[in-house]
Amino acid sequence: MKKMRIFFTGGSGKAGRHVIPYLLEQGHRVMNVDLVPLHYPGVDNLTADITDSGQMFNAMSAYAGFDELEPGTGVPKFDAVVHFAAVPRILIKPDNETFRVNTIGTYNVIEAAVKLGIKKIIIASSETTYGVCFSDGQTNPRSLPVEEGYDVDPMDSYGLSKVLNEQTARSFQRRSGFDIYALRIGNVIEPHEYASLFPHYLKNPEVRRRCIFNYIDARDLGQAVDLCLKKDGMGYQVFNVANDHNGAVLPSKELAERFFPGVPVTRELGEHEALFSNRKLREVLGFKEQHHWRKYVGGEE
Repeated sequence: MKKMRIFFTGGSGKAGRHVIPYLLEQGHRVMNVDLVPLHYPGVDNLTADITDSGQMFNAMSAYAGFDELEPGTGVPKFDAVVHFAAVPRILIKPDNETFRVNTIGTYNVIEAAVKLGIKKIIIASSETTYGVCFSDGQTNPRSLPVEEGYDVDPMDSYGLSKVLNEQTARSFQRRSGFDIYALRIGNVIEPHEYASLFPHYLKNPEVRRRCIFNYIDARDLGQAVDLCLKKDGMGYQVFNVANDHNGAVLPSKELAERFFPGVPVTRELGEHEALFSNRKLREVLGFKEQHHWRKYVGGEE
């Protein structure tokens, strides 16, 4: 696999600050495009606003560092765009601002990438597209496990923005023929959060109901992104990105019966197989979980 020159938006956020180091470890060059820089050895930074189309075109055709001036052959072309920048959830900004930033920003990033001929684009979608996480009141999934063929129908501005972003990606893929993959990313867990959060989660599983008990280790998310970079020729694709197992002690069958009573289970599940399924990620891209929660925290209820 050749080492890639990657344009990465939102790399200073909770997920990006772990994904970028993973990509650097694979030998890729990464330019982080964000409103604030990521202070990490080896990463290039450019401050830019995704909601400004001109800034995205300009940034995507810019030098990543002073060393790229030396050959005298002009600005190198980016091999891939990874778009994570967004208002990361509801209740941070007003709903209309969350929707505006996330949808216009994603349109601008994908448009610039396609028109500049960058043929690999990966965007961050979300578990919230399934309409359970930020629903008003308790909402059950229509079936379990939750997989990519599900008819996504959120009722919140954040989840809705991600649904629209997937449609934007699909539209640009049709007109370009490029590879554009949307990652429905689960609840991102940073390494230090196993100690600070998981003991409470395991003792009180009900607090994870809205997440359908999923989690994605931020480092395993890095692996998923890298696998997408390595896999060509799939056109438009959507992947659930979560770890293999539920973030709970209870077996999957008991979780489903206790917290989602009456919801049909459409196939046989492993004892602790995630109700928010990453089967497509494993079977199509070869994802192999490296950071199961049990490595970092005990499993007592």
